[in-house]
Amino acid sequence: MNGITRIAREEWRLWLRSKVVVEAAVIVAVLLGVTSVLTINRVAAEQEQRLEQQVAAEHTFFAQPDRHPHRMVHYGHYAFRPPPPLAVFEPGVDAVTGQSIFLEGHRQNTAMFADTKAAADLGGFAALTPASLYQLLLPLLLIVLGHAMFLRERETGTLAVMLAQGQSGVKLAIGKAAALLAVIVIFMIPLVAVAAYSMSLGESALAAFSLVGGYFMYLCVWGAAVLAASIILKQRAVSLAALIFVWLFAALIVPRLAINVSSAAIDAPGKIESDLVMLAEQRKLGDGHNAADPAFQVLQAEVLEQYGAETIEELPINWRGVVAAYSEAELTDLLNEYAESRMGLEARQSRIFGLFGLASPTIAISSASRNLSGTDLATHHRFLRESEALRFDFVQSLNEVHTAELDYAVDMNRNADAEASARARVNSDAWQVLDEFRFTPDTANERVNRAKTSLSILLAWLIAAGAIVLFAARRVRL
Repeated sequence: MNGITRIAREEWRLWLRSKVVVEAAVIVAVLLGVTSVLTINRVAAEQEQRLEQQVAAEHTFFAQPDRHPHRMVHYGHYAFRPPPPLAVFEPGVDAVTGQSIFLEGHRQNTAMFADTKAAADLGGFAALTPASLYQLLLPLLLIVLGHAMFLRERETGTLAVMLAQGQSGVKLAIGKAAALLAVIVIFMIPLVAVAAYSMSLGESALAAFSLVGGYFMYLCVWGAAVLAASIILKQRAVSLAALIFVWLFAALIVPRLAINVSSAAIDAPGKIESDLVMLAEQRKLGDGHNAADPAFQVLQAEVLEQYGAETIEELPINWRGVVAAYSEAELTDLLNEYAESRMGLEARQSRIFGLFGLASPTIAISSASRNLSGTDLATHHRFLRESEALRFDFVQSLNEVHTAELDYAVDMNRNADAEASARARVNSDAWQVLDEFRFTPDTANERVNRAKTSLSILLAWLIAAGAIVLFAARRVRL
């Protein structure tokens, strides 16, 4: 053990004497620190702002004066998705998906207000997050530090001396690995601090430290790859060039290829195309604003029979409200069918993309990172479903008010004059049908289960890289 420690200590001594290595490490450390602080401040501000906006939207809805209930259906409401605690490290899909939705009758609006403000404030640095630094920059630092660890011993002749003294290649490899591992542990400290900070915001320890464990495995994979290249290859320039190529391939080329392949394999129609097809289907359902639409003749006959009435004017309820509720339910079923189809295609694309983690550990850790942080596509889809459930509930509750509390004759004559319009309003107490909406992340267990495949792929990468190092170390010769 003393020999291994001595080897690791000597490696650190050489690194500290190298200005290039020290400067590279300092630059990475500064970037990590600054980016973490900026991201924490930005996400904290966004979380507070979105919660305030959600409360304000509810207050504004409740504070509306007496109105016709269908006016409130179109007045609508907003739902906001605040960032989860671990978004301070991994913002995930927030940069490309919206975080708020306007909810109104007869429509399923798309999420809006993606992370454009941060992009405007920070320019190109908006995409620079702690997660992206760990995924892209730290492997480069390990390459700079370790690409010549064994080669240096060969070039200086010390390898021959150590082997002659009885040191084995495996023991040398373990000493070099210990030096790299110490670097990895030091650079894990900012992530551990961010994880602890997220726990102070309410994050689960299971999710936070599963994220830490995932990134530790990822950096160890790169450390093992660097060490293997240093053992196997015979020239510094070749070792450095090979490792840079591997980094480019794993971190940049494979992710782009994975996006193209998943998009080509699962053809998801664009919004305009989907809307045109859906509009044709929607016309068959009838116009919910026109109670005399032929599409509602069967419904009219059923309601008249139910109440034993001859005409809709004899009904004890408002026929227009019945039509509005029926039409909304039929339309929502259609909208949900198309929405679920679209989300299913997106989820399948995401799964295909994740399988490319077998070709790139960077994809594996990025997928696991989003899953564990609660900033993945599945979380966004759940936000869409929950906000749609809120929309449907409050619209149908207002349609019930329309049906039960507003006289049909008064409703039909509401445009006759100002007095008739005033009589067609209901008391604002009816707006209390709106439920409070507070979107929260999935439980830690659910997020860890979603990340299991990616974490298993990372573990397989680590075992494979470690096996290569061990095999190469046993074959070290002069």
